[in-house]
Amino acid sequence: MTDAGKPDDRKRQTAGAGAISSFMTPDIQAGHHRQVRLARETEIIEDYVELIADLIDEQGEARAVDIARRLGVTNATVNKMVARLQQFCLVTSQPYRAIFLTEAGRRMAADSRRRHHIVVAFLRALGVGEETAWADSEGMEHYCSAETLAAFERFVESRRK
Repeated sequence: MTDAGKPDDRKRQTAGAGAISSFMTPDIQAGHHRQVRLARETEIIEDYVELIADLIDEQGEARAVDIARRLGVTNATVNKMVARLQQFCLVTSQPYRAIFLTEAGRRMAADSRRRHHIVVAFLRALGVGEETAWADSEGMEHYCSAETLAAFERFVESRRK
């Protein structure tokens, strides 16, 4: 408590109590929500290009049927997303042929893969089991800021010393 009889905000923040909106201005809170909406928009796209890169690296090609199986979606869903990825110039494909990443798609896949590995390493350093770390990291990598990912990396590196 402060001398005015009000709770000390710093203690409340570290204790994890209180309404989230009481810790920031409306503009800051709106900015956080905008950031999350943007991450949601790119999450699926990044997941697809990352998986396509994995399939190409593992098997030499990415086929719609393999993507559908790995993502647990239908071939029709994959075909719609591949068309969308083509519009964004991230992949090239022809009907009944393999799917290939453009240079921009390859860069996006590499960035997404790097973020994914950072989050896994961080969770593992916290003591989370391997399988759980991989499962929980799926998605988390899209929502972390560069600052947070850098902190995760520093934490992991400090644990290795």
